[in-house]
Amino acid sequence: MRIVFALLVMLTCASIIFAQPKNDAWLKQLFYRNASDSLKYILDRPDTFQYQLIYTRIDRDKKGKAHCKNYYLNVGRHRYFNPASTVKMPLAFLALEKMNSLAKYGVTMSSEMLTDSNYTGQTKVLTDTTSENKMPSVAQYIRKVFLVSDNDAYNRLYELSGQEEINKSLWKKGYKDIRITRRFVPMNEEENRHTNAIDFFSNGKLLYHQPEANSKIEFQFPSSILIGNAHYDRNDSLVNTPMDFTRHNNLPLEDLQHLLQSVIFPQSVAKKQRFAIPDSSRQFLLQYMSELPGESSFPKYDTTEYFDAYTKFFWFKAGKQKLPSYIRSFNKPGWSYGFLTDAAYIVDFQHNVEFMLSAVIYVNKDGILNDDKYEYEETGYPFFRETGEIIYKDELQRKRKYPPDLSEFKLDYK
Repeated sequence: MRIVFALLVMLTCASIIFAQPKNDAWLKQLFYRNASDSLKYILDRPDTFQYQLIYTRIDRDKKGKAHCKNYYLNVGRHRYFNPASTVKMPLAFLALEKMNSLAKYGVTMSSEMLTDSNYTGQTKVLTDTTSENKMPSVAQYIRKVFLVSDNDAYNRLYELSGQEEINKSLWKKGYKDIRITRRFVPMNEEENRHTNAIDFFSNGKLLYHQPEANSKIEFQFPSSILIGNAHYDRNDSLVNTPMDFTRHNNLPLEDLQHLLQSVIFPQSVAKKQRFAIPDSSRQFLLQYMSELPGESSFPKYDTTEYFDAYTKFFWFKAGKQKLPSYIRSFNKPGWSYGFLTDAAYIVDFQHNVEFMLSAVIYVNKDGILNDDKYEYEETGYPFFRETGEIIYKDELQRKRKYPPDLSEFKLDYK
């Protein structure tokens, strides 16, 4: 009995240690020292708002190489949040990696990509009226993913790589806790395992045929992830139980930050965690991760709906003002079920400042999911704006031994 009791104590202690969030006292003090009463209200209630934040300080060495150090606020790898559209970012990276592998067939990211329908719930795509040549392509899907977080574009990238390839590729790179299990369209689990056949063409010539696929991967789902007090189901009926996210997509904030870093600063991460994409593809990513909807010609967007800061949460989302021309955010946000998330690399060319911020917050006062009543405007976006401002002001004052050369991030958006 004493042995059993000792084991139970050890397991309890281990679970407590396991659940402890990462916190850096310096970062916490910085926020409290500069926070408004509204931000302090949030910071004092980590369980209510389920916020997590990672500030990545970037220092250059004398050769210009970036060295990244993370500081954490309430970060827990196994504290679930719905990643929403942030999962589109690794799928864009994987899509370009796949294009690189198909280059031997003459396939490029601009090749015409025709998607078939081979299983229940699937749809064909043979044209794209948003593109200059009216044809779908990997390049056009990636543009739409970053410019306005287009859901259909994500679905097509999901089908391009397929569920099994997506997850095995990310796990092989060391992201063992990532699970990407579904499209953003109503489908059951079996339908999400099946992905469409795809043909790549150039000037009417078939370059490569990718057959339909059926994922055989076995996910190690947690026992239960329940959020909220009640939810509306897909039939708009109120169900008085928490919403079950156990088998939904999963992307821990630490992994989201690291994925972004792996493309912004490939040499700063382990070789196995880099994406096998050529420099031209990386430049393409940088272009559309930072371009604003109003700067795009194909697609062309209504800027009253898709304003400058539509996908730029840090600093700007609380208002629809024009962004300073000397500041760019290379990022991917997500918003769904009361969760707001953003991972961003922010540069100020005028003051020679660079840093990364990644954060998530949950704003759902009534505890009901899928009712479209979330405090995004009142609480969520101001959280991103103010935390971003605090870090930015601190970065402006920070002394750097070697100023960064930001020229590779100065892009032409005309």
